[in-house]
Amino acid sequence: MKNNKGFTLIELLVVIAILAGFMALLVPNMMLVRVKARDMRRKSDLKSIQKALELYKQNQVLPEYPATASFPASCTVFSDANGVYLQKMPQDPLTSLSECGTAAANYYYIRDPLDAGKYTLCACLENSTDPEGLASCSAAPTCSGKYYKLIEP
Repeated sequence: MKNNKGFTLIELLVVIAILAGFMALLVPNMMLVRVKARDMRRKSDLKSIQKALELYKQNQVLPEYPATASFPASCTVFSDANGVYLQKMPQDPLTSLSECGTAAANYYYIRDPLDAGKYTLCACLENSTDPEGLASCSAAPTCSGKYYKLIEP
């Protein structure tokens, strides 16, 4: 009698097919988790910017927010003569380090032209099913999905 101590080609193909099936189920879920994590970071970044804007407003002689044109670019310090409000302005998680300081794919800030005590912050979200996402934001250019929007508290 011959004693074979190995797997047949059929057995190996069955195992590979089962593993491929599991991967087909898991990969899309992992991609969605990454998208949701980037969106969560965007929301957190906007809240940090919002807190820095409140500190800025409190330190001004006239309680107002910075002009839209003077708002700092990503990866720069948000400061003035009264202090530092953010050591490094956040940037969108999808932008590369080479895009630091540019306006490409960053967070969008618009101070209300009629009232210097009001502003809008926006970020484009990747997850189109996000319950906090909005269909539009006046401060941001066209996004392919939804927006996350903060206004002055």
